[in-house]
Amino acid sequence: MILALDRNQRNLELLAQFLSREGYSVLPVSSLEEFEQIIISSQPIQLAIIDISGFDRNIWGCCEKLQKWNIPFLVISPRQSTAIQQESLSHGASSILVKPLVVREFLGIIRSLINQD
Repeated sequence: MILALDRNQRNLELLAQFLSREGYSVLPVSSLEEFEQIIISSQPIQLAIIDISGFDRNIWGCCEKLQKWNIPFLVISPRQSTAIQQESLSHGASSILVKPLVVREFLGIIRSLINQD
């Protein structure tokens, strides 16, 4: 199961549809509150994809929880930024991608993170 967190509902729908077409089960979440509920519900999550656009600094707390639960995650950033990259890595991100996403690269990272188990 892939947990997809994105504040933008339309982008979240598109991401979930895309990943579903690629054969992945996706749990779309659009708020930090929903995220908290999912994490404590003990559903087996193999990977989290977090689009940080539109979230405040509390998003890093979610990243720390994923790291604590040993759930690999990748961060999607709206722009290339050394500060965002450092923040993401310091909170446990396995990878950082910048929009617009390169589909082949995106899928390759997903496959490698899921197959780490």
